[in-house]
Amino acid sequence: MKLDKFLSRINSDANICGGRPCIAGTRMRVTDIVEMVGGGITHEEILNDFPYLEEGDVAAAINRHA
Repeated sequence: MKLDKFLSRINSDANICGGRPCIAGTRMRVTDIVEMVGGGITHEEILNDFPYLEEGDVAAAINRHA
């Protein structure tokens, strides 16, 4: 995936979640995804629990935070 398309999955809007980076079109914060992965939750479990997310969203969140 091209880097710009990868990063376009994340945006910040002062009116959404206090301007913290979120997955575009959602209120799922990057930090929430990173914390879940850090806590041992698999990508598959995240995608099952949040069906509006895609694998690329999870990957973008992890790479954005790295």
